[in-house]
Amino acid sequence: MKQATLNLNLNVKKTRKQVFLEQMEQVVPWADLVELIAPYYPEGKTGRPPFSLQTMLRTHFMQHWFTLSDPGMEEAFFDTPLYREFAQLEEFARLPDESTILRFRHRLEKHKLSEQILAAVNNLLTQRGLLLKTGTVVYATLIAAPTSTKNKDKARDPEMHSSQKGNQWYFGMKAHIGADADSGLVHTVRGTSGNVHDVVEGSSLLHGEETLAYGDAGYQGIDKRADADKAVSWQIAMRPGKRKALNKDDPADALIDKAEKLKAGIRAKVEHPFRVIKRQFGFVKVRYRGLKKNTARLFTLFALSNLWMVRGKLMGAKA
Repeated sequence: MKQATLNLNLNVKKTRKQVFLEQMEQVVPWADLVELIAPYYPEGKTGRPPFSLQTMLRTHFMQHWFTLSDPGMEEAFFDTPLYREFAQLEEFARLPDESTILRFRHRLEKHKLSEQILAAVNNLLTQRGLLLKTGTVVYATLIAAPTSTKNKDKARDPEMHSSQKGNQWYFGMKAHIGADADSGLVHTVRGTSGNVHDVVEGSSLLHGEETLAYGDAGYQGIDKRADADKAVSWQIAMRPGKRKALNKDDPADALIDKAEKLKAGIRAKVEHPFRVIKRQFGFVKVRYRGLKKNTARLFTLFALSNLWMVRGKLMGAKA
C-alpha cells in the first residue's frame, strides 16, 4: 500500500498555489456572483444532474488564474487534489469534463455575464471605499494572437489585426481600460482589434463621474475629439522627444518637467492591473478566435485582478 492511497496529508508547508486559493476563497464575493448567474443556470429537471453553480464558477475562475484551457482544466482535476477541493467536489465523485466547462463559459458569454461580474465586484469595492470616482487613468496594451494559418480556415483570425509599436509589428487585439486614479482598480474595459488607435477608445473608458482623466502621450488631442466630455480635464503626457528637449536649467522648463513627473506617477498605477493579468495570471496571448470571446475573458480577468490587488484590505476587513 502506498502513502497516497491512505489519503494522509503530511505536508506542513503550504504551497504558494494553496495560499493563493485560500486568499481568493476569502475575497471573492461568491454568494453575490452565484445569485447573479443563477437565473441563467439550468435547474437540471431533465438529463444528467448538473454540477452546482458554485463549483462551475470556481472552475471558471481557476481557468483564469492558472491559464488552463477546457481540456487542461479537466485533466488538472485528475492531477491536482487542491483544485478539486477548491471547486468543492466530493472525493470519488464525477468531475466536470471539458464539454461541461465549455458550455458554462458559453452561457456566460451569451448573457454577457462577464461584464456583470466586473460590475458586481466593483460595487463591492465601492461600498468598501476602495474604488473612488474622482479621477480615471486610461491605458491600452497589445495582446498577441496566433499568427499561424494551420487551422480549418487556413487563415489568421480576421478580427485580429497588425499594429506597429516602435519599429516592431504585432498581431493581435488591444485591451483598453479605465482605472481609478487613486487605487489603480479597473472600472471599464474595451476590447478592439490591434490596429485601433488608443485615442479612439479613450473617452469611452470614462465612467462619467470623474473630473480629471490621465493618459500617456498616445492620447494627445483627445480633448479636441467630438466625443470628448467638456466637463473632464485631461492631463496628457508630453511627447518623449519634446520632454527630452527641455532645458532643466531653465526655471520654466524645470517646472514643466516636475509637472510631467507628477502626472507620470499617477499614470503608473494603470500598469498594475496589466502586470497582474500578464504576470500573475499568465494572460499573454488570446486563447479564442474573435473579439467577443476574448473581450469577455478580459472582463473576468480584470474583475479578479481588482480582488487580487486589494486582497489584503478585504481580508483585513473580515478579520
